[in-house]
Amino acid sequence: MLLSGSLLFSACGGNKSGEQPKGETQTAASGYDPNFKVLGEAFADLQLLRYQVPGWNELSLQQKTLAYYLYEAALSGRDIYYDQANKYGLTLRKTIEAVYGTYKGDKNSEDWKKFAEYAGRVWFSTGNHHHYSKDKFVPECSFEYFSELVKNSDQGKLPLNSGETVDAFLTRMKPVIFDPKFQPKMVDLRAGIDNIAASSVNFYEGVTQKEVEAFYGNTAMFGHSDQEPEWGLNSKVVKENGQLVEKTWKVGGMYDAALKKVVYWLEKAATVAENEQQKKALTLLTEYYKTGDLKKWDEYNIAWVADTASRIDISHGFIEVYNDPIGKKGSFESVLSLKDLETTKTIAAIAKEAQWFEDNSPLMPEHKKKQVKGITAKAITVIVEAGDAAPSTPIGINLPNSDWLRKEHGSKSVSLSNIVHAYNESSAGSGMLDEFVADPAKLKRMKEFGNLGSDLHTDMHECIGHASGQINPGIATPDKTLKNYASCLEEARADLVALYYIMDPKLVEIKVMPSLEVGKAEYDSYMMNGLMTQLTRLKQGDNIEEAHMRNRALNAYWVYEKGKKDNVVEFIKKDGKTYVQINDYEKLRVLFGDLLKEIQRIKSEGDFNAGKNLVETYGVKVNPALHKEVLERYAKLNLKAYKGFIQPRLVPVMDGDKVTDVKLEYPTSFYEQMMEYAKNYSLLPAVN
Repeated sequence: MLLSGSLLFSACGGNKSGEQPKGETQTAASGYDPNFKVLGEAFADLQLLRYQVPGWNELSLQQKTLAYYLYEAALSGRDIYYDQANKYGLTLRKTIEAVYGTYKGDKNSEDWKKFAEYAGRVWFSTGNHHHYSKDKFVPECSFEYFSELVKNSDQGKLPLNSGETVDAFLTRMKPVIFDPKFQPKMVDLRAGIDNIAASSVNFYEGVTQKEVEAFYGNTAMFGHSDQEPEWGLNSKVVKENGQLVEKTWKVGGMYDAALKKVVYWLEKAATVAENEQQKKALTLLTEYYKTGDLKKWDEYNIAWVADTASRIDISHGFIEVYNDPIGKKGSFESVLSLKDLETTKTIAAIAKEAQWFEDNSPLMPEHKKKQVKGITAKAITVIVEAGDAAPSTPIGINLPNSDWLRKEHGSKSVSLSNIVHAYNESSAGSGMLDEFVADPAKLKRMKEFGNLGSDLHTDMHECIGHASGQINPGIATPDKTLKNYASCLEEARADLVALYYIMDPKLVEIKVMPSLEVGKAEYDSYMMNGLMTQLTRLKQGDNIEEAHMRNRALNAYWVYEKGKKDNVVEFIKKDGKTYVQINDYEKLRVLFGDLLKEIQRIKSEGDFNAGKNLVETYGVKVNPALHKEVLERYAKLNLKAYKGFIQPRLVPVMDGDKVTDVKLEYPTSFYEQMMEYAKNYSLLPAVN
């Protein structure tokens, strides 16, 4: 980790092509290859997919070189997210890598297959808590078998403490790996408990929720103006000498080794930036990682939003706060992309009308922005994702997350077009719609317009939804006012903006959809999902905890309940099966608007009790009989509930220290990729 830059470049760049297993290499000039194999490995409840990167060969050498440096910067932060997810995360992963890579025994036995499945699940979830439910999972093989694997693997590769024996190591790790009651939840959002103490995510240690809220409520340390940074975003909170302190994630602080490597690659990227604005943004991002100064993070975001001309772009940092039970700490993630010039036309047409959407929304006048600023909307082709964005990925992104930055400087809203393309390819002919849609006419409409409706919903959610509305003067940010309900309510608000407008003739007028039949298809899909089919992601008996699932249930059940008098939406029975039936699409749109108005009021006024009541009443509880039926019907389809991606690989062609080309490869094995990453990007010690 202390080698010179030139040696680091050689080890992590020029020698890759000779050391790593090969996938398929992209050769087409542009567009999607119809013969490309989207499906990868499948195990447990997971299906791995592969995505193409059309447009790569259109890039100049400078752009390819920039992308390569940013690719390395993205993957260099990978270890950080493992440690953020759990304090034992890197120890667990390094143990699995040692066993998977060096065990010399029988790899055809049923026990080995159980271990291999566990390894895949840990890699997919970045730890031993399910990536979606946040529940702990344990191996199906026995501790005794696991112990034999460890003892018959290369001891030098195990993450042993100094002087620790293998037996002592196994004793230490046994509850971490095999006890389902030890750290049972990564994120526990139940009401009426200490959410920090109940969550095993590694953002806090030895502190209570009450202490943390008081700590960040100290206005002498953390200001309370309308333009404050996202205090607490880039640090772990611990107690030292009886006092709460922050361990900042920066060069010279926590995660030093990984962030030094990130900075190394970002500095190289700045030398080949496409323009001065992009260079400015990359330089500010580097300064932020060196200093840990959140005001510098804001400066970076302002510069990043202003860079609208570059073809290559990257989001990189401690960004989304869903994994913090009180919504403050940002998980490391990175999404590297190139602009999808053709698909951008649709989302850009939506962004152009942002002020019209704001002016015509059902919000209270005082909650509307008088001037919507700087929404840059585009479709992107993902090149690589890392951290919290991989292997399970978003399909749309709106950044920055700071409300005041969005209001004063605008935002970037993106749709991940090649990710959506891969999802659509993988879902064709799944049988899901046939099983859960009873009306033949609606089924036909959903098959014809469902993908377009979903894409437009995502575009409106990210581009208009997150950028809409404003907080009243003097009201604190949602992480302080709405606390552990902030993320769910924000996602519900953005969804409702999309739902309200997808049935508006305006979208036909601006030619992003052919007719309101698209909106009806999306209403059918959304209500079916929120009321029924998203329950396939829960175990029988569980309540809903994940923020996006809560938001969809909240929106769907609220309009269902409020529309009962007029029979707007109902559950119907046909051949002993339950279906969702929408009877009045226009009245449903009005109800979505009413709920949007209320949730914006809650956010604008910081009304915690009203927000809590909405989420707990409509977004958490599950009808057990309906859940049981949905699970039984879904099981017959033999589908995996979750999908994620094997990442493409960038390989530089070198002439000495000079990059002469960058090849794009498509690995075919998730397991091989995880071991490849272990070899090239293991930058942090097991304990940080």
